[in-house]
Amino acid sequence: MGRLFPVIAGIGAMLTLGACTEPNGEPTTASPTDTTAASGTPSAASRSPTTSAAAEPTPSVAKRTVTRTRTIPYRTIKVNDPGLAKGETRVKRRGVTGLKVLTYEVTSTGGTVTGRRLVREEIRRKPVARIIAVGTKPARRCDPNYSGCVPIARDVDCAGGSGDGPAYVSGPVRVIGSDVYDLDRDGDGIACDR
Repeated sequence: MGRLFPVIAGIGAMLTLGACTEPNGEPTTASPTDTTAASGTPSAASRSPTTSAAAEPTPSVAKRTVTRTRTIPYRTIKVNDPGLAKGETRVKRRGVTGLKVLTYEVTSTGGTVTGRRLVREEIRRKPVARIIAVGTKPARRCDPNYSGCVPIARDVDCAGGSGDGPAYVSGPVRVIGSDVYDLDRDGDGIACDR
């Protein structure tokens, strides 16, 4: 029994704190908070709790007011004008473009535009329509044999004379070519002079 006691005493010394040695022979002191497992990895109790990933900063949201100026096109109105020959046109009134101002509320998130809303529309100048006159009067067609206009028809007579038309001319008119309608009865070159 005398030999057994030193062995038990040796085991007891190894079990007490501070009685262990490192493989290189240096004594180690275990602290009560050291919970390293025999495998050399920290035990679950010794691991520090995982910190949650840092929350990403919320992007800033900014709102601003923006105004834009836009033109309003004018329209064109055509009106019949019996004073103009058929097919002719004339501008009676020039058109004027209008002007409007649009106000928007623009939303930006993190420096990027994410929304735009129209909050006001103001008419600064109303457009003025352009007016174009379109001729409706039948174009006069004149016979090139006479100076002054003698209409071209199946037959032409001097107005106020005894002829039955269907077309008439008020004279005097000069015959510059052939007297195709026999208007210069006295042959002096002047037709319908009575």
